[in-house]
Amino acid sequence: MKKNMGNLDRAIRIIIAIILGILIFTGKVSGTLAWILGIISVVFLITSIIGWCSLYALLGISTIKKEAK
Repeated sequence: MKKNMGNLDRAIRIIIAIILGILIFTGKVSGTLAWILGIISVVFLITSIIGWCSLYALLGISTIKKEAK
């Protein structure tokens, strides 16, 4: 798997995942919505750690800046 997520994209996803986790663990969100947001949070964390997003790959998107030659 070739990385397709830039550093800014990865940082934003980690921040969103942390915020969602806080909302879930403090009880601000509960029930089915909490499960859905929890799954999204885990997906965001995993994709941020590995630097590869399957949806980006499917759509041919890359947020990695190209190096000047």
